[in-house]
Amino acid sequence: MRFVRVVGLAALAAGLFVGCGGALAASAEKGKSAFIQHGCWQCHGTQGQGGVTGPKLAPDPLAAEVFTAFVRTSNRAMPPFSEEILPNDDLADIHAYLQSIPKPADYKTIPLLNQ
Repeated sequence: MRFVRVVGLAALAAGLFVGCGGALAASAEKGKSAFIQHGCWQCHGTQGQGGVTGPKLAPDPLAAEVFTAFVRTSNRAMPPFSEEILPNDDLADIHAYLQSIPKPADYKTIPLLNQ
């Protein structure tokens, strides 16, 4: 019985690892290119900082699953992007790019503003 549990847990862990293969392979470098290519920057800014027409996406983007669901099913100002228009691999790369954007420095660390 113990052997069955160990094998079952190993199979579950392997399934989770294989199932996350796309997420593990996401590339921030490719994501930056896809962000520009698919026009995301036009509303969200080149670093996802947001603007008049699109909200801030980075730093600290939504969780990948929530981000993907929103992009695919948006019914707001942003049109939904189907997989035919924005492939899943590109979307995962865009999310990786947004995750790679560092938080800005605390304004208190900027000498001219800290007087």
